[in-house]
Amino acid sequence: MKVYPIKFNPILKEKIWGGHKLGSVLSKETDKDNIGESWEISDVNGNVSEVSNGLYAGINIKELIINYKSEFLGMNNFEYFGYNFPLLIKFLDANMDLSVQVHPDNEMAKAHHDSFGKTEMWYIMDSDNDANIVLGLKDEKANLEILNHITSENVESVFNRETVTKGDSFFIPAGKIHAIGAGVLAAEIQQTSDITYRVYDWDRTDDRGQKRELHTQLAEKATKQFKSKGKVEYQLSSNESANLVNCDYFTTNILNVKHTVVKSYEYLDSFVIFMCVEGVVKISASGVTETIKMGETILLPAITKDVVLNSENAKLLEVYVTGMTK
Repeated sequence: MKVYPIKFNPILKEKIWGGHKLGSVLSKETDKDNIGESWEISDVNGNVSEVSNGLYAGINIKELIINYKSEFLGMNNFEYFGYNFPLLIKFLDANMDLSVQVHPDNEMAKAHHDSFGKTEMWYIMDSDNDANIVLGLKDEKANLEILNHITSENVESVFNRETVTKGDSFFIPAGKIHAIGAGVLAAEIQQTSDITYRVYDWDRTDDRGQKRELHTQLAEKATKQFKSKGKVEYQLSSNESANLVNCDYFTTNILNVKHTVVKSYEYLDSFVIFMCVEGVVKISASGVTETIKMGETILLPAITKDVVLNSENAKLLEVYVTGMTK
């Protein structure tokens, strides 16, 4: 397999809660309104990412896996996931609050949907003043039957809200109630799954006056209580990877690139994804250089050995998968 920094065409999604920042701030090309999500790397059925640059331009990620197997994914990842890419990589713009929701774990998702579950994380790239997120329930001992009876009168007494600011990061394991709030621009890393159980949608309606479907009984079954609220504590150091999340499904670090950094992945049995969350950075591998700016993403195949990063000042999320075993 030819090693170089691979880019993909973003898949843009209109959402009832979406806005314009994916275009105005992250420079995504679109003439649509209410763009809520940019799927940067996806293997979800019907939304399979296509390479936009270099030798593999026009080939989709499924074809890369079929053609190159462990060279692309990593040996352990190919043994576990087969011809499926394990992550869904997104940028999100919430112009309004997203629905309060929860995702099933692997066991429940397999039983009900023949799918993987959905553990995810967020990195806050920007936020309006006083922007917040819903993260868990206020009462750790609450009877989950309450999820079937959320109204505008009791909603604020049930869900925990956390104010967010640029640079915050949150881990949301499957089973944790959550919602991104209005005014938040975020990067999201998650298992490859599009299964969402809506608990409450703020009583809003679409352009036909219809409310979106809720899934409160499944949500009650999926919801788990966690002692931790999920905010990640980390120390940022120039040119060193600081860990944000290390779980079975993905590892995500943040790297503040100042001038030149050489990263070795020779002994990492995984592809590596870089999401640029601030600034501009040049990424060089096997003699090929690509430039990515805030809101862009690249992938390096698992057989990549060394990468050179160069920037005056940029921040990258560094993502890979090494935790899954049969």
